[in-house]
Amino acid sequence: MLDLSRLRALHAVSVHGSIGAAATALGYTPSAVSQQIAKLERETRTTLLERRGRGVALTEEARHLADAAKELLSIVERAETALEERRGLPTGRLAIGAFASAARGLMPGVLAELAARHPALDTRLTEVDPHLSVDLVARGVIDLAVAHDWDIAPLPAPEGVEQAVIGDDLCDILVPEGHPLAGRDHVTRAELAKERWICQPPGTVCHDWLMRTLRAAGYEPEVAHQAEENHTQVALVAAGLGIALIPRLGRGTLPAGVRAVALEPMPTRRLYALWRTGATRRPAIRETVRTLQAHWPV
Repeated sequence: MLDLSRLRALHAVSVHGSIGAAATALGYTPSAVSQQIAKLERETRTTLLERRGRGVALTEEARHLADAAKELLSIVERAETALEERRGLPTGRLAIGAFASAARGLMPGVLAELAARHPALDTRLTEVDPHLSVDLVARGVIDLAVAHDWDIAPLPAPEGVEQAVIGDDLCDILVPEGHPLAGRDHVTRAELAKERWICQPPGTVCHDWLMRTLRAAGYEPEVAHQAEENHTQVALVAAGLGIALIPRLGRGTLPAGVRAVALEPMPTRRLYALWRTGATRRPAIRETVRTLQAHWPV
């Protein structure tokens, strides 16, 4: 009989494309995932992974087995949901994906409360790019995602995925202490035409919002520095290297030398919880969504 945990490992490699990425999603080490795949190969007497350059690729047999694993995992999820629903209490493992600032600014308190109130619930958090999280939920890689969108890029709503609003995250312009705008209560977008910007790299929602919104105001933003982490952007602002648009969630206390100025109209990103429709009745999902909303800073 095939071992479900080994099939889960193969499915994760199929979804994520590498042993390392699969290990991160499952909360294992790459070595542990490799061992699971090796045992599955011995069980099935089939080669499942082939070396391709520095990585691996699934064989044709492995792809068929991964498809079967996906169906089996869906059946297991439905069975676990039914059992949990009968008990009426959140139990079992809940894999959660959240983007970086939510993982830092929201999830610690949420996870701590869930652990205290529901010791039979085993939550596992992974930082996930918001571009990827909806698809990971839809494909069954994670159970619940905390994602966000902006007004220019509404969150996709694929069939089979439910969502609930957590709250709205406001954003400020951060400027160096000696900047001419540092003493202002608010600024308009037109007043930022000649500024040097610090922002996330192209392809991220925040970068796309900045470029499209300021272009609509009649000018091309000058991006001087790019950094994925908001804290890195804040440090660059503190050094006097430019200004940045930074959401408040997970931002923390601003360091000396940085001032926040309101931008009018104020940019807002909306946070959502997402989960598969089939898991809607699961108490763990309902309780986690409720806790996320309760912890949202009003």
